[in-house]
Amino acid sequence: MFYPVNLRRENGRVVYEREGVRKILPECEIIVNPVEPVNLPKNVTRFLEVDFDPILIKPNSVETIYLKFPIEIGVFAKHGDKLAVVDVFSFEKPKYTLYGTPKNGVVCRWFKSEVYYEVPEVDPLRHGVMKLVIRNGGDWVEVGKVVLDCYGMKIYYSEFASCWAEMKVISKISAETSFVDRPIERGMKKAVEMWTTRRLIGRSFTMEWGLK
Repeated sequence: MFYPVNLRRENGRVVYEREGVRKILPECEIIVNPVEPVNLPKNVTRFLEVDFDPILIKPNSVETIYLKFPIEIGVFAKHGDKLAVVDVFSFEKPKYTLYGTPKNGVVCRWFKSEVYYEVPEVDPLRHGVMKLVIRNGGDWVEVGKVVLDCYGMKIYYSEFASCWAEMKVISKISAETSFVDRPIERGMKKAVEMWTTRRLIGRSFTMEWGLK
């Protein structure tokens, strides 16, 4: 993937530049890759909600669809096995919504996607591709959104960013969602994660306030 950043070596240091940002770094490895879309602005939410046209799912069936999701781009300095965050930026202006009630709901980074049944083309600097596997073990159900805890997000990339998510339908209004640590296509590279210390927190999320 191509990223609009400039790196040059100067007097034994690495100079990192992009529009409006300039930092001087020690001699080190620089990694640039897509990251979880919940870092900008800081401390707003760790949840992502992707809305789409509702689809009707048969009882006791599995449905696989593809959605687009927003991405952010992370820049890391690496020395040995230690990483430091240098910069995070995005070309997609963030939007937010409340999933659930004002008292008990969660604020989510919000995105609207079309539904695809094969991997769609995307602008790789703005959007990634989410493979969503919906498992319905009950009656007929209509699904028009997925809410995920991005502390458990696993991004893989090649020419574009991607992630794999699962939804286990509990009832007509509830489901459990989680990410799968697996690429959606062969040959994809696993991205460096922004908040590895928080992975023990982000496992799954229970959607209790509706699926559409």
